[in-house]
Amino acid sequence: MKTLLFDIEGTTTDIAFVHKVLFPYSLERIEAYARENSNHAAINQVREVLLLERNIQASLTDVIDALKLWIRTDRKQSALKTLQGEIWQKGYESGAFKGHVYSDVLPAWLNWKKQGHQLAIYSSGSVPAQKMLFRYSTAGDLTVHLSNYFDTKVGGKREAKSYQNIKETLNTEIIFFSDIKEELDAARLAGLETVQVFRDGIQLTSHQAINSFADFKL
Repeated sequence: MKTLLFDIEGTTTDIAFVHKVLFPYSLERIEAYARENSNHAAINQVREVLLLERNIQASLTDVIDALKLWIRTDRKQSALKTLQGEIWQKGYESGAFKGHVYSDVLPAWLNWKKQGHQLAIYSSGSVPAQKMLFRYSTAGDLTVHLSNYFDTKVGGKREAKSYQNIKETLNTEIIFFSDIKEELDAARLAGLETVQVFRDGIQLTSHQAINSFADFKL
């Protein structure tokens, strides 16, 4: 048995869904959500970051301004990801949108599960946000096929140590799929097999490359 570990954005899911649907949805709602949940642990974490980085005792307005900036600049910050995940949950549950997955995802996952392999996710988005995207996906509830989820709590996606941590947790051979070279480079340093996913045509890469999961044979 092997574990097939997937990035989300640009790999299982169109980048446009994240940047043109999810991010604007959270940007429009982050101020009201922060004011309604001003004692949220994540809000206090943002204050700690602002104290460390800017040496300020941040007001709630400062926190909100920082959160909006981080959304616009796609900062991989755990407190932001927590708050975004909670906001997105309301969107998924209300039917405001469904999580996009490419059409080749489900057939490939079914095939690999049938072969006895397990499937896992590693994304900068929080684990709850990952689960929601796949639970409320355009291909139905895909969480039934996933065994493990990892976010930046294991480390940054361009750091080899993060993949070593995942490897120690899963204790299996791992194949990591991503569209980002730096992530794949880090995974390779940790001893993972790597596959670069190009959705718009194969490009020069030092990693095995595919356009579709249908192209990958175990």
